[in-house]
Amino acid sequence: MPKSNESFPSSTWVGDVMRILVTGGAGYIGTTLVPLLLAQGFRVRVLDNLMNNDGLGLLPNFRNPRMEFLNGDIRDGSVVREAMKDCDIIIHLAAIVGFPACRKYPDLARTVNVDGTKMIAKLAGRDQLVLFGSTGSNYGAVTDQCCTEETPLNPVSLYGRTKVQAERHLLENCDTVAYRFATAFGISPRLRLDLLINDFVYTALKMRYLVVYEASFMRSFIHVHDIARSFLFAIENSQQLRGHIYNVGSESMNFSKAEVCDLIQKRVPYYLHFADMDEDCDKRNYVVSYQKIKALGYETTISIEEGIDELARSLEAVDIRNPFSNI
Repeated sequence: MPKSNESFPSSTWVGDVMRILVTGGAGYIGTTLVPLLLAQGFRVRVLDNLMNNDGLGLLPNFRNPRMEFLNGDIRDGSVVREAMKDCDIIIHLAAIVGFPACRKYPDLARTVNVDGTKMIAKLAGRDQLVLFGSTGSNYGAVTDQCCTEETPLNPVSLYGRTKVQAERHLLENCDTVAYRFATAFGISPRLRLDLLINDFVYTALKMRYLVVYEASFMRSFIHVHDIARSFLFAIENSQQLRGHIYNVGSESMNFSKAEVCDLIQKRVPYYLHFADMDEDCDKRNYVVSYQKIKALGYETTISIEEGIDELARSLEAVDIRNPFSNI
């Protein structure tokens, strides 16, 4: 990690310790990222309204005196101003994430993902570096093409459209690094089972069967721990990365749904059926290039096979019951 403050504003340093704000820090990525930041010696402030969870995933971090939590909404200017006070870097994760959630809460998705991001941009200006968690869903409907950072964006879902708007606004108005992440997977203190690999492993493990549509569709994946590591990489290399967009993942993690299912079957015995009864409304079917960030030195460390094994072992301890079922 940086040994001096040459790459960052020096006025807000406290005893040569950088303070970092993580919006949405109680979520899936945030609860993995926060302990990594604390382990590197940073002061960490989390801003989260706990809309989707009770913050239990953050509890072990409160033993560290450099951890601070604010319960608030990124759409509230006074709350955001207080949260950003004395911070050197803002890691902006707060959002309504994914196609299903944005479809269910469209107005909330627009105000949080776009208006909330504009609030961050307004208060950060050019004084604070913003590291933005964007998404590969920005590419939308792409065929016969490997997506680079220069590939024209064609988002087809509300989620993708709001993230494109947020990304563009930050790049135009702030000192920003925008990360377009591959589809996340893996265990986090705040577990998500709506992510493709996590969902497939859990269903195969608990139900012993899996019905999959659009089996040939390609996705690119990244473990949540590697997502967290990428933010540490951005902090270490801020001068090189700032002002740019980066796909974050690995070419070795480009897989079709069918290939993911085959990998799961090597670890978990289950019945697999490919069906034509449904479709991905987010139209994610593409291969992504990660050469831009790889050339600067960032590479992922956890394979899909390792992640599947991790999920299979850990999900044995997860018991999610339907209250209306007799089994």
